[in-house]
Amino acid sequence: MKNENRHEAKVIKIAELTADIKHFWLQVQDGNSFDFKAGQFVTLDLPIGEHPKDRLRSYSIASSPNGNYVFELVIMHLKGGRASEYLFNEIIEGDLINFKGPHGKFLLPEKIESDICFVCTGTGITPFRSMLQHLEKTNQQHKNIFLFFGTRFMKDVLFREEMEQLQKAFPHFNYRFVLSKEESAEYKGAKGHIHQLYENEFADKRPADFYLCGWRGMIDEAKIRLKTMDYSSKNIHQEIYD
Repeated sequence: MKNENRHEAKVIKIAELTADIKHFWLQVQDGNSFDFKAGQFVTLDLPIGEHPKDRLRSYSIASSPNGNYVFELVIMHLKGGRASEYLFNEIIEGDLINFKGPHGKFLLPEKIESDICFVCTGTGITPFRSMLQHLEKTNQQHKNIFLFFGTRFMKDVLFREEMEQLQKAFPHFNYRFVLSKEESAEYKGAKGHIHQLYENEFADKRPADFYLCGWRGMIDEAKIRLKTMDYSSKNIHQEIYD
């Protein structure tokens, strides 16, 4: 790994999004160039083990490139997970974290020629937030863009207000979410699983590119369903969170 790909960052802000998801703002400290593309990830090197495989954890960047050396991460607390236990219970604002990156090829094309459909569950929304912020800032030409988000309960819907505001302001952007276990009488929205959203929207099988991000089970099922809808592998892009 080249030295310019290794960095030190200060945690400048931490916010709680849900009971088990936190939002971290980090500022690169070392003066090395940190130019990332929307959709890429960084790999944190945490003091939680002696061997690299024990210490290294990768997380998608949740913010768009901004040129000010600040980037954001959204991290889920996995009970018993050494990395998330450390990040949730020990890291405080002002602490320093070593990381490598940026990495990854989960990127939008330079020229968008068909509809784009983002499909995600949980923290899988993070690279799409980065992409959407970037598209809005740069005014890149695009077709229709859909963000379909699936989770269990209303309390677990990440960045809902932000996405709804973006839908009002950003041309040709459509945001929808579906809940699998919400039983409250107040909730009148879609119930079920993420797959019904893209299957309904793209039942006409029009040209589109699908970007899938989240747990492997969701992604594997989505790939099967999309191929049944006659979309080929070249139209399906994935970022798996194991």
